[in-house]
Amino acid sequence: MMLEGEFHTHMLPEFMIERRQDRCIRCRVCERQCGFNVHWYDEEMDMMREDEMKCVGCQRCAVMCPTNALVVKPHPGNYKPNANWTRERLQDLKKQAETGGVLLTGSGNDKPYRIYWDHIVLNASQVTNPSIDPLREPMELRTFLGRKQDKLEFKYSEDFEDIEITTELYPNVQIETPIVFSAMSYGAISYQAFKSLAMAASEFGTLFNTGEGGLPKELRKYGKNAIVQCASGRFGVDPEYLNVAAVVEIKIGQGAKPGIGGHLPGEKVTLPISVTRMIPEGTDALSPAPQHDIYSIEDLSMLIYALKEATNYEKPVSVKIAAVHNVAAIASGMVRAGADIIAIDGLRGGTGAAPKMIRDNVGIPVELALAAVDQRLRDEGIRNKASILVAGGFRCSADVVKAIALGADAVYIGTPALVAMGCTLCQKCHTGICNWGICTQDPYLAKRLNPEITAKRLVNLLRAWSHEIKEMLGGMGINAIESLRGNREQLRGVGLEDWELEVLGIKGAGE
Repeated sequence: MMLEGEFHTHMLPEFMIERRQDRCIRCRVCERQCGFNVHWYDEEMDMMREDEMKCVGCQRCAVMCPTNALVVKPHPGNYKPNANWTRERLQDLKKQAETGGVLLTGSGNDKPYRIYWDHIVLNASQVTNPSIDPLREPMELRTFLGRKQDKLEFKYSEDFEDIEITTELYPNVQIETPIVFSAMSYGAISYQAFKSLAMAASEFGTLFNTGEGGLPKELRKYGKNAIVQCASGRFGVDPEYLNVAAVVEIKIGQGAKPGIGGHLPGEKVTLPISVTRMIPEGTDALSPAPQHDIYSIEDLSMLIYALKEATNYEKPVSVKIAAVHNVAAIASGMVRAGADIIAIDGLRGGTGAAPKMIRDNVGIPVELALAAVDQRLRDEGIRNKASILVAGGFRCSADVVKAIALGADAVYIGTPALVAMGCTLCQKCHTGICNWGICTQDPYLAKRLNPEITAKRLVNLLRAWSHEIKEMLGGMGINAIESLRGNREQLRGVGLEDWELEVLGIKGAGE
């Protein structure tokens, strides 16, 4: 493999491909399915060949092979074992020596930091508090996102049969499950993938987040299920975009790249994307790292109320930040500035493209950030003034239940939704080549995703997780998600240090 006509690469292949020649019928499906041009047909030898240096391990060829002739697996080649200089670090250095560029990657942090969800266990009912069977008794997962009143005042009819709430209510959004699709913009993902998220959210009664790429006109019919972002680049932001939505979100930071702005390369800015983002076709879409509207908490407050004014005070306004060291103090200021929803994205949050060093080394786990923010807001007596949405590393329904017990109102899921669509986490989203049709603007690749079918997959995922959440709630003797929120007595830590238990606000198992 030659790079720019100068170097013969010193890098080892990431993957190796084993082809069963006795099964291969030379149908060339693998060749057509691979956007990285790994496979090719050798007419002289009448056999399929492959360039393993190009393989990213997406498994598309192996899945689509009609005779199961292919096996794609990690390449066994390695360097002399060295605890300090692992194969990955050597490969990264060699790549930078050959390209002179910043290492880019997609998806979430894959470093072996402690995953706190795996060190937290849930309580279960036994004798004195009977469990509940969600198949036979009502179980409430409905959640309301937005600012809540300090108190409610009622007026009763003379016969006490009718009750009227006389307190003016803040705008809240109702979702049928405490699971929301995370921000993934049209441009970072294909139109088909973006539409699938919108359709699934609409069908199930939850929300999807447009990311910072705007909302195509023809998809604004899904606006009542949309969280629309207003980021530093202001792509696609207009009065209709803000007013068609259920929630408006100010994006300040994200977990995969705290303090780093967004960048959609010009080659991804096709005509439809340029129309949606309101920028020239083929130009880079750059979102500056700083929000130039915001240099103080007062500036943030002005932007929050400007958006409330633009939406006639009918929409909750969310503010999204990355989980960083002083996240609790930041969240407190955001609530006091008028934010109705606080969105916190942890260091395992996914992304379409980020500098690898930033993704893997900046920020803190969302579990610790969530616990710190919830406790800070409770201590200050302002927890009811904002809902908390958390993102960054949710893998299953048990993670969701634990997050709610730590204080979240709902969670964002991104990577699980992508996996439901077909993603295999090859982490090459930044290349614009996605053999599964998700993170690409190549029409040949993108059309592999059928929005109707993919939306059904996403709905099935939400249905399965919601049922499991009900089962876990029933096992705890709880019949409503509201009764679990912030109820840390339902949690215990296993194998955690004292300081970790203190930050999480939970006891050790057996206490």
